[in-house]
Amino acid sequence: MALRSPLINVMAGAALKASRKLNRDFGEVENLQVSRKGPADFVSNADRKAEQTIFEELSTARPNFSFLMEERGEVKRENAQGRWIVDPLDGTTNFLHGLPHFAISIAAEEKGKLVAGVIYDPIRDEMFWADRGRGAYLNDRRLRVSARQTLNTALLATGIPWSGRPNHDLFTAQLNAFMPEVAGIRRFGVASLDLAYVAAGRFDGFWEQDLQPWDMAAGILIVREAGGFVTDFGGGEKMLQTGAIVAVNQDLQKPVLKTLRQAARSQRSQS
Repeated sequence: MALRSPLINVMAGAALKASRKLNRDFGEVENLQVSRKGPADFVSNADRKAEQTIFEELSTARPNFSFLMEERGEVKRENAQGRWIVDPLDGTTNFLHGLPHFAISIAAEEKGKLVAGVIYDPIRDEMFWADRGRGAYLNDRRLRVSARQTLNTALLATGIPWSGRPNHDLFTAQLNAFMPEVAGIRRFGVASLDLAYVAAGRFDGFWEQDLQPWDMAAGILIVREAGGFVTDFGGGEKMLQTGAIVAVNQDLQKPVLKTLRQAARSQRSQS
């Protein structure tokens, strides 16, 4: 049985407590699909309630940690020894439409470095977690990224920009560049789980842009602890600053980054 650190135990406990309410609320959302008004207000309230539960649990356990949270933004603490980066409901649109694919994502950061991460899927009861330097796990099973070596055998995941989001033309260029080269592309709408699935070898790679730190902080650490490589589109370390991320195994890193560069050049030449 994998030995979890005290930090992971705190994060996992907070995620589990918040998930119980989310599961109940998700059942209500499925019933609300038939209403004319729709469940949007209900879902935003479910999101806030989950975040409040996580905020209270983590604050009690580590009162000297600051927060970066999706709903309430940044909460700074004097002489903070670390920071929590939290998405209480990643996959809100799925939740809103009664699709059973969403997650809670919590990362812990100390001295500017990610040191622990938890991504919890309440529907499947799958807890992805990692301590820095101690490997990545799904529940109690050690995770490793896939061993596929070529794009034509690879299953990739991505996120599609929707109404009000930028980079539609760039995404189209990326999709056109990848489609003839890969075994398949999936879009499930939950970046944290896409990253967790890369760590578990379910996806061979993932790319997306215009993400927020809470979408990917936990996933970055989990993929790396599973032996994967995570960079921005330029191969650098500015994922949390730029919102652009690529997560792959060692063999696919170069061809995926090369394809993204080619797509960017193609899009620029047409604009």
